[in-house]
Amino acid sequence: MAAKVEIYTWRFCPFCIRAKALLDRKGVDYTEYAIDGDEASRAVMAERADGRRSLPQIFIDDAGIGGCDELHALERAGRLDPLLAA
Repeated sequence: MAAKVEIYTWRFCPFCIRAKALLDRKGVDYTEYAIDGDEASRAVMAERADGRRSLPQIFIDDAGIGGCDELHALERAGRLDPLLAA
């Protein structure tokens, strides 16, 4: 069974676009929350992300993994696929 992947984004954020592109290349189904200017949704995201308010914020099976840089670091280290397959 594939992991549940969620990503909080702003539509024109280059880091959000880059993170989604990696997930798309890997064929990952994910739920996107486009929260452009929605402070209430950003507050919910920050609560889930231990106070982090930067975008994107990515969650795999409800565990926050961070943003675009952390996602790509997991991929380079060969640790992303096992998380996605969990």
